[in-house]
Amino acid sequence: MSQNFGVFGLGVMGASLAKNIERNGFPTVVFNYTYDLTEAFMSGVNKDQKFTEARTVYEFVNALDRPRKILIMVTAGKAMDAVIESLKPFLEPGDILIDGGNTHFSDTDRRILALEGTGIQYIGMGVSGGEQGALWGPSIMPGGDEGTYHYIRPILDAIAAKADDGSPCVTYIGKGSAGHFVKMVHNGIEYGDMQLIAEAYDILRFGLGLSPDEIAGAFTEWNKGELSSYLIEITSQIVNFPDDLKEGVLIDSILDKAGMKGTGTWTSMAALTYGEPIPTISAALHGRALSSLTEERMLAQKTYETGVNKIDGNPKEWVKRIGAAMYASKICSYAQGFALLRIASVESEYNLNLSEIASIWRGGCIIRAGFLDRIRNSFEKQPDLPNLLLDEAFVGEIRERVDSWRDIVSAAVKAGISLPAMTSSLAYFEALRRELLPANLIQAQRDFFGAHTYKRIDREGTFHTEWE
Repeated sequence: MSQNFGVFGLGVMGASLAKNIERNGFPTVVFNYTYDLTEAFMSGVNKDQKFTEARTVYEFVNALDRPRKILIMVTAGKAMDAVIESLKPFLEPGDILIDGGNTHFSDTDRRILALEGTGIQYIGMGVSGGEQGALWGPSIMPGGDEGTYHYIRPILDAIAAKADDGSPCVTYIGKGSAGHFVKMVHNGIEYGDMQLIAEAYDILRFGLGLSPDEIAGAFTEWNKGELSSYLIEITSQIVNFPDDLKEGVLIDSILDKAGMKGTGTWTSMAALTYGEPIPTISAALHGRALSSLTEERMLAQKTYETGVNKIDGNPKEWVKRIGAAMYASKICSYAQGFALLRIASVESEYNLNLSEIASIWRGGCIIRAGFLDRIRNSFEKQPDLPNLLLDEAFVGEIRERVDSWRDIVSAAVKAGISLPAMTSSLAYFEALRRELLPANLIQAQRDFFGAHTYKRIDREGTFHTEWE
């Protein structure tokens, strides 16, 4: 495909993707509403690179070969709607708009519906990998019309990250908003992963009292084995990174108040809508929200005057247990994310291929990890697998680690360390493995105070009891 390609929006991600597209052999037309960003972008490229700048929307559209292919990289929401409206008067049937932002899937469905009958194709495309991923190869999750995807596939294959086996980390996700839904769940899993790692760090630093160098060593070792992942790798570099403004490590000077941009919250809300439990991801959200209560936490610390108790025992043995607990928790977090994808695939008729989704997450994206190969194989062997915790390969691994997992959660509770994500993962596992849960008592309570009725395990029908 020799036609040129348009990138609308030259923020960090847009500029990086534009350079990636041009470097892979596709002349690129760039535009930004504020010309200073376009000017700054063009000042950083050389004359041999095939970039064309545009000063107006009209110039931008008319510089593109037909059918036009336009990647829009602007803030999700009203800004995206405004861009589409500004482009529409100059577009023709067959032109393709690609929304590469973190758009809520319902907005994607709305825009596809609004463009019906115009002949303009709309692709909702999740992109993961941050600035460096966008520049050198992200994981790409396009949804929408399948024929349109196959038309632009050569470009997406070229710019996507490549897994260890050489396959591009991009595939057709599904119709409608499937691409943005899958990217949203990816981000939810990312929230869970980051919280689990932060909790492991908390135990190492304050429960065991290890030095930053010792903690870096633990993460480096974990990254060589089953926990190998991008987030573990960067954590091994972060935890002992020196502070250039004063003595000590930089992490000790960073405010413990975690931000969030909404995709994790959307994941949790979608799970509630579908009735699919994702407690690890939700706990990660609550962990970030609690971190924002800075003043309240300072007051509570003064009120209760208690710190963290030291965890006794051999630190090396505890490090092994922490690694086992983190790995088991991580399996639960991914199991929850894929279970949500599975139910959305059916109820929203996305027809998702969970094996392919795991495959394209192996490279480029933030949650890339060694064990995604195994998740891919699990769903390839059993496409209707209801939960990863029921896959025989993961069953064995959980069984080997469950004692360490329980030991870590128990030790943290006694030490006064909060492990919301790790505890939620363990609670999810403990509930899932039990045939009988105390929900029967809840049903009895509901029937007592609200005559909500209940079902029995020993006979068919719906029952109500006059409890008083």
